[in-house]
Amino acid sequence: MTRALITWGGWDGHEPDRVAALFAGWLGEAGLEVTLTDSLACFDDLDAVKAFDLIVPVWTMSTIGKDQALNACAAVASGVGIAGCHGGMCDAFRENVDWQFLTGAQWVAHPGNDGVEYGVRIVSDDPVVAGIGNFTVKTEQYYLHVDPAVRVHAVCDFPVADGPHAVNGPVAMPVVFTKGYGAGRVYYNALGHKADVIGTGPAAELMRRGLIWAARRG
Repeated sequence: MTRALITWGGWDGHEPDRVAALFAGWLGEAGLEVTLTDSLACFDDLDAVKAFDLIVPVWTMSTIGKDQALNACAAVASGVGIAGCHGGMCDAFRENVDWQFLTGAQWVAHPGNDGVEYGVRIVSDDPVVAGIGNFTVKTEQYYLHVDPAVRVHAVCDFPVADGPHAVNGPVAMPVVFTKGYGAGRVYYNALGHKADVIGTGPAAELMRRGLIWAARRG
């Protein structure tokens, strides 16, 4: 049976417990065996992590041990997938560059804060986004520093809210991307400031597909 590890914690404002429970429900419905934990001790034993098919981190900020991060990286490089959303994956463990190299992006700003209305445009025909049309959200708009190796599937356009970035003109910022890391698959969705943002509509379907895609080896 395909096995998923969901680990949650960090900043409470992103509702990590609710997001983790949401993902656990989806994965269980898809037939995966889910282990849910609110501790990073799950990364202490590399062999134990490598026994999973998918890692789902839901940790905004917080701190991860160096060996824990390296074990997560080594597990993904060996073929374990990793998938996550919003700050729970790409604003986790800000001081750890190994984690950032693994996940493919780092949050740096959300001009206008929460409640910005903006469009999400689908820009590939990959199965993770196929048939999902463009849509509008009202939430934080993530400005990311992004690994140039990622494959972008959906974008949003900056600037919407004004700020020092606006003088640079229009920028298409990745919202959904995938990449490889060794033999493992990496999926990220920038939506998900609260559980309800990622829990319904096109954002939910994108996330469901991404979780299942990342859990497949090869």
